[in-house]
Amino acid sequence: MTTTSMTDALVALKEAIIADYATFNGRLARDASSTETRDRIRDEMFERFVENLEIEEGRKYIKVITDRSVWGFIMKEDDKKFRKGDILKAASWSAPARNAARGNILDGGYRINWTGPNYLK
Repeated sequence: MTTTSMTDALVALKEAIIADYATFNGRLARDASSTETRDRIRDEMFERFVENLEIEEGRKYIKVITDRSVWGFIMKEDDKKFRKGDILKAASWSAPARNAARGNILDGGYRINWTGPNYLK
């Protein structure tokens, strides 16, 4: 899959993060005691997750935020080590881990979890 624009690629990334969380959320909710309580808790958690999934554009990176955590960073432009669209894990709230890209949102085919970009193999 090749995405033509950064905007389209970010929308696709958000959809992938939400889809992975929905799968996790369904597994987690099975542990609740009653069906009604389980469904309510699952729905509230899902809504909160989606509402708090944010994209924040910085000078060099696009920060993806889930609730009060940094999910990861996306390169806005090419630099000496990374290409535009590369997915980087977070090293801190304001900086990515610049050891290796975890995929590229413009090229597609990346693997992520709702908790963040996948670790290197």
